[in-house]
Amino acid sequence: MNGGQDRPVLYHNRELSWLKFNQRVLEQACDRSIPLMERLKFLSIFSNNLDEFFMVRVGTLTDAALLDPAPVDNKSGMTPAQQLEAIFAQCRGLASQKDAAYRRLFLDAAQEGIEQVDLDLASPQEREFLEAYFLREVLPLLSPQIIDKHHPFPFLKNKETYVCVQLRTKGEFVKLGIIPAPVGVERVVRLPFKPNAFVLLEELILHYCAHIFQGYTVAAKTIFRITRNADINMEEALYDHELDYRSAMEQLLKNRRRLLPVRIQFQGGASEAIVDQLCRKLELERQRVFFNQTPLDMSFGYALCAQLERQGRTGLFYPPLTPQDPAQLRLDQPLFPQIERRDLLLSYPYESMKPFIALLEQAAADPAVLSIRMTLYRVARESQVVAALIKAAEKGKEVHVVVELRARFDEENNIEWSKRLEEAGANVVYGLGAYKVHSKLLVITRKKPDGSLGFITQVGTGNYNESTAKLYTDLCLITANREFGEDGTRIFNGILTGQPVERARHLLAAPNAMKQQLLSYIDGEIRQARQGKPARIWIKINSLTDKEVIDRLIQASMAGVPIRMVVRGICCLRAGVPGYTDNIQVVSIVGRFLEHSRIYVFGEGAQCRVYISSADLMTRNMDRRVEVAAPVYDPELKTRLLKLLELEFSDNVKAQQLQADGSYQPVQNGNPPTDSQIDLYKLAYLRAQRAAQEAAQRPVAVSRRRGGRPGLLRRLGRLLGR
Repeated sequence: MNGGQDRPVLYHNRELSWLKFNQRVLEQACDRSIPLMERLKFLSIFSNNLDEFFMVRVGTLTDAALLDPAPVDNKSGMTPAQQLEAIFAQCRGLASQKDAAYRRLFLDAAQEGIEQVDLDLASPQEREFLEAYFLREVLPLLSPQIIDKHHPFPFLKNKETYVCVQLRTKGEFVKLGIIPAPVGVERVVRLPFKPNAFVLLEELILHYCAHIFQGYTVAAKTIFRITRNADINMEEALYDHELDYRSAMEQLLKNRRRLLPVRIQFQGGASEAIVDQLCRKLELERQRVFFNQTPLDMSFGYALCAQLERQGRTGLFYPPLTPQDPAQLRLDQPLFPQIERRDLLLSYPYESMKPFIALLEQAAADPAVLSIRMTLYRVARESQVVAALIKAAEKGKEVHVVVELRARFDEENNIEWSKRLEEAGANVVYGLGAYKVHSKLLVITRKKPDGSLGFITQVGTGNYNESTAKLYTDLCLITANREFGEDGTRIFNGILTGQPVERARHLLAAPNAMKQQLLSYIDGEIRQARQGKPARIWIKINSLTDKEVIDRLIQASMAGVPIRMVVRGICCLRAGVPGYTDNIQVVSIVGRFLEHSRIYVFGEGAQCRVYISSADLMTRNMDRRVEVAAPVYDPELKTRLLKLLELEFSDNVKAQQLQADGSYQPVQNGNPPTDSQIDLYKLAYLRAQRAAQEAAQRPVAVSRRRGGRPGLLRRLGRLLGR
């Protein structure tokens, strides 16, 4: 869609849209209806998100700005330099907002007896303890360095915290001293006589740095850290197929640690001399200098939370929401026959991942299972999933595992698991050339009792990771549909032979077929609307960036198709622009759990098409990754997914709606408060209760144990406070 000169702006820049998402995360840290320590976690998430954004996106744009001619963003028309300028301006505003959020949070924390001690205002007792602690526990571990002709500028590690000191000699010569914060020392230094009062290690070093540089006068001092570019073009670096791919990846990870800095941050200000010298040594422009009044590394929040949890301070945290067992399964019975009777849909974290783990463990132990094929993108550090695959391989089953070594920031974990799988006898491949394997696909083949070959196929929206399954909202479809199994086998064979599948009967697979099929479904709704027939497009994704898809959605809106979307993060489409996108409604939900599932709905009524997928509507997902989308055919499961979307569209507690000007505003629909995540948990809880009641009514002698299922509704009401 090229439009004329008078056409309104219909697109939003990807990077600036992401910054708006991270601002919504920051807003959670300011929400006083959220328990105090959960607000601190949101502040930590915001900071970590921004670190990765600079490492990856700012790193990419920094490299692109050096090209001649510089590439131009195909939606906003901005050059890399223009995007960087806008990013830096917005990030300065976010730094101020983060400082304000931090101060408000610790004012509230003081009411709970939690105090970050200001060393300049510390009491004599506090000073005496902290100085003694510094001299005894910290000073012996420090490795300070003077910067002069005999002591070259040291290599500064990515995201590590340093103290920089401007030193003056008796002869008025000025030098810099740099002190890395040591490893192996608790960063949160607690005061024994005030259990929840603390000082951060870097602030302790800063305060007592005169003990380190004796013979000098400390003229100025500051805390700082740098963020390094982490954007390595792995496709180009690994182009030589004769290389040992895994060894080459290990070397690339070492190289990444030494890429150029893209940002320097200072805490509490810094002298002009310190800023100037560090920028010159690091070859950083002044626009990449950022100042904060609060800690640069917010990861200490998790240690503080752990301490308070050990103290039993439950009121400072969300009430626990235990993932439920799915209503239709008996986990004490073999799972294969149950899945053969009916498709299973798990909804994390409202439902437990235990049935999926049990399925893998039963497959590993079942003599009838012939093979297991599985993709792995991000897995837990202590993965039960991989443990089951290792067990299956050790039992002599044919185990094929696609381990994507290029999963950013999980490369080292995946390298280690790939080695352990190979040692167990599994056949491990490392992706598909230029295409990252991001799909979540499992195919189990087994001999059925009648001698025929059966398939159990699983398609998911999120990673096979027991840790994130408790924090991310994801979907897991498990089916015994034979044609799904044949499609899945075809997709795996394409990966194993280096030829991504062109087409399958039921599953949609990127990079060759998914995008065109989704576009054809949008076209189908356009035809319906133009003929005056009911039409509908509902989409739930993490990000929307693909211009071809955006343009087709604009066409659908202009044709009168009602489009509702939940887009948690980046959205490059401006919704609600009169005459163009006024039939498109976009909301973003940022709440207790990270919204991560992807759902696509096309059409009205019982015949509507419903898919779940690992793919967002991003060019990288559609064109440069192996992705899978699975149709949901079971009418009850389709109804569940439509109900899920209806709840998210009705959310007026955690949802914000995208405005025509690109801003987001809290949803205000005049309805009673609806937090979709809490309501989805309630539905899972009620399904589990009904299943327990039905089981109790079966004519089976079951002893009633104290603390069983009766009274779940009352417990649920107390738990949720609603």
